[in-house]
Amino acid sequence: MQEWREETAAIVNELLADGSNPDLDYEIEHHFACQKFDLLEKAALDLFKAGFDVTDAEEMELDDGATIFCFDAMVECKLDIDTIVADIEKMLPILEKYGVDYDGWGTYFQE
Repeated sequence: MQEWREETAAIVNELLADGSNPDLDYEIEHHFACQKFDLLEKAALDLFKAGFDVTDAEEMELDDGATIFCFDAMVECKLDIDTIVADIEKMLPILEKYGVDYDGWGTYFQE
């Protein structure tokens, strides 16, 4: 978790240093991937039950020709390190249960 806390702090601090508005709510998009669609689908359902909005799964081809499936889970919140890390902590046990990879999170600059 320390790695995710450090990465989250870096992203938040960079956005704020660039002038992103700290008073607004942000749509935080958490990214997930798995080679097995059925496991990805189960993780998405559990994340939905845990209160996250989830996107439909997409199929992607990697550079080596392998196929993976991915989706995002979204939550709206302030650009707050502790809040975002708490969401990651809530998601990780679900992902581990199904062998789904957490691929970080992102959001957009807001003036």
